[in-house]
Amino acid sequence: RRTQQHMLTLVACSQAEKLWDALKVTACVLGTGLLIFTALANTVSWYMQNLWDALGHFWQTTWLKLYYLFEGKEWTIFFLGAALVPSLAFWCFNGILMVADVTGKPTFITRYRIQLGKNDPVDTKKLRQAIYTVLCNQFFISFPMLVVMFYIMKWWGNTFSKELPTFRWFLVELSIFTLIEEILFYYTHRLAHLPLLYKHIHKKHHEWTAPIGVVSIYAHPVEHILSNTLPVMTGPMIMGSHIVSIAAWFSLALITTSISHCGYHLPFLPSPEFHDFHHLKFNQCYGVLGVLDYLHGTDAVFRQTKAYKRHRVLLSFTPLSESIPEAPKRAE
Repeated sequence: RRTQQHMLTLVACSQAEKLWDALKVTACVLGTGLLIFTALANTVSWYMQNLWDALGHFWQTTWLKLYYLFEGKEWTIFFLGAALVPSLAFWCFNGILMVADVTGKPTFITRYRIQLGKNDPVDTKKLRQAIYTVLCNQFFISFPMLVVMFYIMKWWGNTFSKELPTFRWFLVELSIFTLIEEILFYYTHRLAHLPLLYKHIHKKHHEWTAPIGVVSIYAHPVEHILSNTLPVMTGPMIMGSHIVSIAAWFSLALITTSISHCGYHLPFLPSPEFHDFHHLKFNQCYGVLGVLDYLHGTDAVFRQTKAYKRHRVLLSFTPLSESIPEAPKRAE
């Protein structure tokens, strides 16, 4: 028995030693890994902080050069930032899309058409009418509204400050702008689908059941004021935003709405399937982000379709119309 107890004691001691050795090795490995991770994290964060500071300094210097170039003339600066820059962004982006719509080239773009067989090529007479309406909306509605906005922004007093807002603050503003736009656009857009308003106002926009980019602001003047312009302008007016933030937000909003109307599900860009489905079916998908549609159940039909499965960022070069095709139609 003593021998047996002695053997058991030796085995227990041996196991305890092995366990202790394992703990020491684990602690050594984890400790070393933690030190390496900390060193790498500190190095990366140091480089990111330096990059952040350098970019901030670059944009601040560039802004001051621009500010002094125009001698601090607030109306000129506001017009450039709130009107000219966003308009150039809109027309440059849509210019490329219109070439593809009219000529079918480059084929790289046309491969990603959502509604196959539609606008292939686009009706040029219909396109000219759309461009004319869009230009009228910009010159005779958007620009006069910017004049009113200019005096509201002057009242805030920091819109033309020589010091730019920090990038972190701009991200906060961007989140608030997006939330306000979602709420205002959803409810004004859904209101426009009431039979009386739809017949006399919103039907113009829905002449394009297969939309193209420039059609994003092809609308009746009343709709352009209530659904296109006010939802985008309200956020910066509430926040008293800097003109640089306004220029960035307006440009982003115009390009985003152009993407949602463009008719192509292009790689690495936000999915336009949601709003394209709205143009196809009329009574689904009223919002921008889809949050309010989900809460109100106005995307229920959309969620049962192949379009919903395709409603994601395309991270490859294979068109989603090929990888997630529509079910073949039954022969009658």
